[in-house]
Amino acid sequence: MNKHTYVSFPAEIVIGKDVLELVSSAMYIDPLTIYREYIQNAADSIDAARIAGVLDPDNVGRVDITFDLNHTTRSVKIRDNGLGVPNGDFAKRLTAIGGSRKRGTSARGFRGIGRLAGLGYCQELIFRSRSVGDSVVHELRWDCRVFKKLMSDATYQGSLHDLIQAVAQVIEIDPKGWPEHFYEVELVKPVRIGKDVLMNRETIAKYLSRVAPVPFSPEFTFGAQIREHLVQHLGEMGEIQIHIDGAEEPVYRPYRNDFAYGEGRRDKFNDFKPIIIEGRDGGVGAVGWLLHHSYFGAIPSAEGIHGLRARKGNIQVGDHRIFADVFPEPRFASWTVGEIHVLEPRVVPNGRRDEFEQNVHHDHLISRLRETGDLIGRMCRSSSVVRNRIKVFDIGALKVEEQLKILEQGAVNGSTAEAIVEEIRSEMFEIKRVTEASVLAETDRTGLTQRYSQLEERLTKTSATSFGGTDALGALPEGERAIVQRMISLIYECSANRVAAKSLVDRILARLGES
Repeated sequence: MNKHTYVSFPAEIVIGKDVLELVSSAMYIDPLTIYREYIQNAADSIDAARIAGVLDPDNVGRVDITFDLNHTTRSVKIRDNGLGVPNGDFAKRLTAIGGSRKRGTSARGFRGIGRLAGLGYCQELIFRSRSVGDSVVHELRWDCRVFKKLMSDATYQGSLHDLIQAVAQVIEIDPKGWPEHFYEVELVKPVRIGKDVLMNRETIAKYLSRVAPVPFSPEFTFGAQIREHLVQHLGEMGEIQIHIDGAEEPVYRPYRNDFAYGEGRRDKFNDFKPIIIEGRDGGVGAVGWLLHHSYFGAIPSAEGIHGLRARKGNIQVGDHRIFADVFPEPRFASWTVGEIHVLEPRVVPNGRRDEFEQNVHHDHLISRLRETGDLIGRMCRSSSVVRNRIKVFDIGALKVEEQLKILEQGAVNGSTAEAIVEEIRSEMFEIKRVTEASVLAETDRTGLTQRYSQLEERLTKTSATSFGGTDALGALPEGERAIVQRMISLIYECSANRVAAKSLVDRILARLGES
């Protein structure tokens, strides 16, 4: 049997400066995610204020995002009316790395690193806060320029503690003019990325409408129905109002009653389907919803609604592709509109919140969601079949209309007109079959049948002197002519043999010409 000799640990565990880079700029690749992190913290602070009785049910949980676009002073501030951080805890809590008190609670953030998201994206990162009863406002300033300089300095051997002391400082501010309780983040001189996305109001509003715990628009017909279903299982939704630059209207979720699915084309939602997923160990593991529509194709990303999206704590995890693997074809994810709110506490977002940590409970969720994916797949494929049938009708109807125009102009007669009418009859026979297809919805069938009848009526009116190269029909009184025309139409419509139908019509017209 092997014997082991245990070696004691060193008296001090060294945590180097690079840890701070890993949990700040290296963690958040998409710059807009810093807004998600700060809104997430704001939502948790607002929840804490409600629990503590600082915010009563009649007071709205509010976050204000304000911009200073002046070239020399440009900055963005994110302030909430949550519980705030007490003066006595401020310095310790805001300089702690990965030491959140929220782990094990229902809070959305629990790793204690989200507030550092802005370190790599501005020249100075400032936190200010005050809690009820505090005599002053406390402020923590991070000098991001010094931080980046020391991080890139290979000769700097300071520890994580040394680095924080070198780049951060806490000061007290006179409370006059400040709210009684609040928390504020300020990014001073954010870096210009792309089209200056960190200072672009419209871009930020669209992003937060998708990921933040904001309410549905009052104009969204299905909003109340969806919310009622979710509240039955989630309890409180933890919704907050986000106002950008003092706008009276808050940011709403992006869902409306209709949406664009192509250039100049729109579709609308027609049905709401609730989803309840049992957890691996029983109980409700997740709840969600789908909004059905016509499934004409992939919904453009600009709409901000495509995909079966995931939410935990009513904040989005990942993007529209997070559940793409549950569909029979991943492309169908972009045809889908819906959300899954995860309740199972052991299904946890990873550090970047772009996926869930992998475990048996996550695997169970995915396996159960395949039923939803298969349902959407069938609807997408059925819609494709219907669209192909309608396309066949449209192409055939267009050919008929072009040929009818030639007859209506009276430019041809006799055998030439007869040949055109025969081509029309052949095409009409094909598009008639489309109207009888079982895959058509009743509304589609009604619309195509009406269009077919209109073409049939036009053909009847223009063929009075065209059949058999004779004016036999034209010689009949109007009432009798209409009866004969309808009879001829029925012969072509009901006959499966085009040659036999034409032969019968020719004989009828010949007899009319003799009489």
